[in-house]
Amino acid sequence: MKLLYNVEDKPPMGAAILLALQHMLAAMGAIIAVPLVVGSAIGLPTEQMVILVNAALMVSGVVTIIQCKGVGPVGIRLPVVMGTSFTFVAISISIGMDSGISGIFGASLVGSLVMIIGSRFMPQIRKLFPPVVSGTVVVLIGLTILPVSVDWLAGGFVGQEHYGQINNLMLGLLVLVVVIVLSQLGKGLVSAAAIVIGMMVGYIVAIFMGVVDFTPVKEAKFFSLPELLPFGLSFTISGVIGMSIAYLVTIMESTGDFLALSDATHTKLTGKKLSKGILCDGVGSALASVFGATPFSSFSQNVGIVSITGVASRHVVAVTGVIMVIAGMFPKLGGIVVTIPSPVLGGAGLVMFAMIISAGIGILSRINFTKRNMLIIAVGVASGMAVTVRPEILTYMPDSIRVILGSGITTGSLVALGLNIVLGINRADEAESANEKREALKDQIKECEECEKALAEEEAMQSREQQV
Repeated sequence: MKLLYNVEDKPPMGAAILLALQHMLAAMGAIIAVPLVVGSAIGLPTEQMVILVNAALMVSGVVTIIQCKGVGPVGIRLPVVMGTSFTFVAISISIGMDSGISGIFGASLVGSLVMIIGSRFMPQIRKLFPPVVSGTVVVLIGLTILPVSVDWLAGGFVGQEHYGQINNLMLGLLVLVVVIVLSQLGKGLVSAAAIVIGMMVGYIVAIFMGVVDFTPVKEAKFFSLPELLPFGLSFTISGVIGMSIAYLVTIMESTGDFLALSDATHTKLTGKKLSKGILCDGVGSALASVFGATPFSSFSQNVGIVSITGVASRHVVAVTGVIMVIAGMFPKLGGIVVTIPSPVLGGAGLVMFAMIISAGIGILSRINFTKRNMLIIAVGVASGMAVTVRPEILTYMPDSIRVILGSGITTGSLVALGLNIVLGINRADEAESANEKREALKDQIKECEECEKALAEEEAMQSREQQV
C-alpha cells in the first residue's frame, strides 16, 4: 500500500492532531478496560479504581512517546501505541486475590526484568522469524482479535440483553461504510482520517438515538496527577513467577505486532531495532508498576490503523501519546471517550483488525507455497485459533502452561516456529514453486502494462478536453 506519510514525515500540527485522535480513540477503551476489570474483580473501592485508570492513561501516553521518539537504546522509533495489556489480567486478578493490589505491582516490577533482559537476545530471536513464520503470526494477530470487534459491533458480549440488536448492527455498519467510502474515495487528509471521521459520524448519530450515557463525564474529576507508589509494593514468589510467564508471552505477542508494523510502514525490522522495542515494553511496564498501572504491551489494533490510512509517521503517534497524557491529567476528556458506544468502536474495529489479516497475507505472498510452507501456515493458524475459539481445551493443563498457551498468538507462533525448525526444506519443491510464481508474475506484469496504457490514454483524453 502506498503511504501518505512515511515513518520520518512530520505532517502539519493540525493534521497530526486529527490523525493522532483516531489512534487514541481506538486504544482508549482497551487502556481503561484492563484496570477496570482487574480493580472490580479484586473489589477495589471507586476512588482506587480512579487512580488505576488515571495512571494507565498517563503512563500509556509517556511510554507511547518513548516508543515512537526513542530515548537512547529504548524505543523502536516506529508508530507504536502502548497500553495496558489483557495478557496480564488473569494473573493480576489471581495475585490480587491472594496478596492484595500491592502484590500485583510488586510482581509486575520484578517480572519486567524478563523483558528488559530478554530484549538483549532479540537479534538472535529475529532470525527465527522468516516470512513463512512472521506472516503466520501476523495473520493470527488479526484473527484472534477480530472477535473483539464483532462483539463491539453487536453491542457488548454474547448473552447480554442488547447483544445483536438491529440498532447496534446498523450503527456499527454505518461507521464501517463511512470508513470504507472515505478511505477509498477520499483524498489526502480525508482518506487518512477516515477512521476518526467515521467514528465521529457514528457518535453523533448515537447521540440522536439516545444511546450515549454522559454519566462518566459528569462523575470524572476535572484535574488529577498520578501518585508515586499509590498502593505500595509487596512480593511473593508465586506472584513473580506467574507474572514472569505472562511477560514471556508478551515478548512473543509484541514481536508479532512489530513484524506487522514493519510491513505496514515499509521499514526493515532488524534484530537491534526489535531489541529497542522490547526493551521499551519492559521499561514501560516497570514504570507502570511504580505509578500504579498494570503491565504494558503494544496495541495490535493501531497497526490496522496504519495499514488502512497509510499514515506511518511515528511523530503522529507520539502526538497520540501527548493526548493520552493530557487525558490522564484531565479525566473528563477520558470520560468522553468512555461514552463512545461499543457499536461505533466495532464498526471501525472490524476494518482495522481485518487489515492486520491482510497485512499477514501480504507477507505470506512473498514465500514459495511449497507443501512444507503450507503445512507451517495451516498448522500454526489452526493451533492458534483452536485455543482462541475453544479455550476450554486447556482446562486440565497446569497453570503455567495454561498462561502460556492461553494466547492464540503465542500458541500459533510457537507451533510455526517449531515446524519451521523441524521440517527440512525440499529444494525441488522450492524450485517448482518459484517457477510457478515466475509465470504468475509475468501475467501480473502484462496486466500492469495494460493498466498503464489505459491510464495514459485517459490522461491524454483529459488533457485534450482541457485544451478545448
